[in-house]
Amino acid sequence: MLSITRKLEFDAGHRIPDHRSQCRNLHGHRYVLEITLEGEIVDVEGAPDRGMVMDFADVKSLAVQHLVDRWDHAFLVFEGDTQVREFLDTMPGHKTVVLDRIPTVENLALIAFEILSNVYDAHYGVDLRLRRVRLYETPNCWADAERK
Repeated sequence: MLSITRKLEFDAGHRIPDHRSQCRNLHGHRYVLEITLEGEIVDVEGAPDRGMVMDFADVKSLAVQHLVDRWDHAFLVFEGDTQVREFLDTMPGHKTVVLDRIPTVENLALIAFEILSNVYDAHYGVDLRLRRVRLYETPNCWADAERK
């Protein structure tokens, strides 16, 4: 079993409504997303991904389609944060993603893992599955959602 990792970046805003410090205010981050997949090397003659676990271009295009394009330059808001949701609703066409959890980096990593595991697991490659999503909120702070 081998693993591969693809890194992507996106920008998004959020707030942590009950935080004791500045994170309770509207703000944004340049998130860095690392997607780690594990599986066996494809060994089918003539296959475009022969010799690979999965083509990195395919890892990227699926992540962009199912997650990054949805979250990039959006405001990620907890459904229970009614004050901010009402404010965002006053801006026609604003890109808002309503989440069922407070958008901490930990929860965002879990949501990303849930979304992407439905995309990658058993649909591509040989015994391919999502192993880990690592989401950096800053260069020094990140959360890992991993399959055990």
